[in-house]
Amino acid sequence: MSKRFTLHKIAFVAILAALVYVVTFFRFPLLGSKVHFANAICLVSGLLMGPLAGGLAAGLGSAIYDLTPGGYDVIQILITFVSKFAMAWVCGRIAFARGRQAGHHAWNIAAAVVGAWTYVALYMCKTYVYQRFVYGFPPDAVWATVMAKFPASAINAVAAMIAAPILYTALRPALEKAGLLERLRA
Repeated sequence: MSKRFTLHKIAFVAILAALVYVVTFFRFPLLGSKVHFANAICLVSGLLMGPLAGGLAAGLGSAIYDLTPGGYDVIQILITFVSKFAMAWVCGRIAFARGRQAGHHAWNIAAAVVGAWTYVALYMCKTYVYQRFVYGFPPDAVWATVMAKFPASAINAVAAMIAAPILYTALRPALEKAGLLERLRA
């Protein structure tokens, strides 16, 4: 896999970022958080394009979402970019390791699982740091907030782990037939 960004790769990063952005709007509240399928699209980005380009698509789409509704500061937008980038990067790293090119279904599932839990861990860390050190809440209250957010985050992670390999498996043959998959990875 090449590290250079072709026009096809740049266009596909933009398309996947837009898809992450749009899918994030379709969410519902659950257990003090939001459940959505944007994380699944972030993981699909890593599976389709590898760690760097997939990470950029996931991070940019999520960060742009945080920019548009307002209410987020620059630091939180950067944290969103980094954490969503990391989710897709880890997924892509595992799926593309040792020349697999996301062609081995069992490794793609493992990649989605590790990528999704990477995001959950980063989100829980961010919640802890903000609650404890930015807002100055006592440790008991901080852990209560972290534990209150964990169930919805876990549900998002499990949904993404299930949906991403299925979506990737459905998309890959069409992209291969159209000759796009090789251009994305060139």
